[in-house]
Amino acid sequence: MHPMLNIAVRAARNAGQVIVKGFANPDNVETRQKGLNDFVTNVDLDAENAVVNTIRKSYPEHTIIGEECGELTGSNPDYQWIIDPLDGTTNFVKGIPHFAVSIALRVKGRTEQAVVYDPIRDELFTASRGAGAQLNGYRIRTGKAKDLNNTVLATGFPFKQKHQADAYLAMFKDMFIQCADIRRAGAASLDLVYVAAGRVDGYWELGLKPWDYAAGSLIAREAGAIVTDFVGGHNYERNGNIVCANPKVLKTMLSTIREHLPESLTV
Repeated sequence: MHPMLNIAVRAARNAGQVIVKGFANPDNVETRQKGLNDFVTNVDLDAENAVVNTIRKSYPEHTIIGEECGELTGSNPDYQWIIDPLDGTTNFVKGIPHFAVSIALRVKGRTEQAVVYDPIRDELFTASRGAGAQLNGYRIRTGKAKDLNNTVLATGFPFKQKHQADAYLAMFKDMFIQCADIRRAGAASLDLVYVAAGRVDGYWELGLKPWDYAAGSLIAREAGAIVTDFVGGHNYERNGNIVCANPKVLKTMLSTIREHLPESLTV
C-alpha cells in the first residue's frame, strides 16, 4: 500500500471510531443547521479533527480541504487532502446506519489516493491511481450491464437545489422506466463506491461538492467506471453534476439525462 494511502486509511479508521461511538450514544449528539437542508453535528467536527490530526502528524506541510474546516493551507500546496469526515450526516442524525468517511489526496491537481470507509459495516474501499480499486483488500470491478435493462441505479435528490426539481424528476422518471429499480441512500461517496463494487450499475446526482465525490470517483474509475458531467465532459469538478457507470450503461444514462437537461445544468 502506498505510504500516503496508508495514512489516509489510518485517518479514516480513526474518524470511524469517533462516528461509531457517537452513533451508539445519540443523546450526546448535538446538531445544528448550517444552511438550507444542511446539518452538522459535534461528531462531524470531532471526526474531522481525527482526520486532520492524523494527516498533519505525518504530513504537516500538506493542505487539507474539508467540508467543515474549509481550507487549512500548508506550506506545500501541491499536496491537497480533500476530506468529508461524515458523508451522510442526515442519515447519522436520524439513526440510519448508512454514512462514510471520505478522504482523497490530490497531487498537483490530480487525485492519486482515495479512501471511503463505512464504519458501521467495517467496509474499507481504497484506490491508488493506476493500481485498481479494493474493498477490504480484495479487487473490485464494476458490473457488466450493457444497457439499463435490469439494472439498479443510485441517485441523490437535489435537496439543496430544489429549483431543479422538475428537470431532475423528469430524468428520474425516464431512468426508472428503463431500469429495474433506483436507490436513494443518502451518501454520495458510498453511491460511487457501490458502482465500483458492482452493487449498483450507475449513479447520477447534481450539485455535489468536491469532498462528496473526490475519493469515490477515483475508486469508481479504478474499478472500470467512467465519471462525467451531465453532457459527458469533465466539468463535474466545477459544477458538481456527476454521472458514473461502466461505459455502456453511462452512454444510455447520458442520453436519457440530455432529454431533460435545462441549459442551467449544461455549464
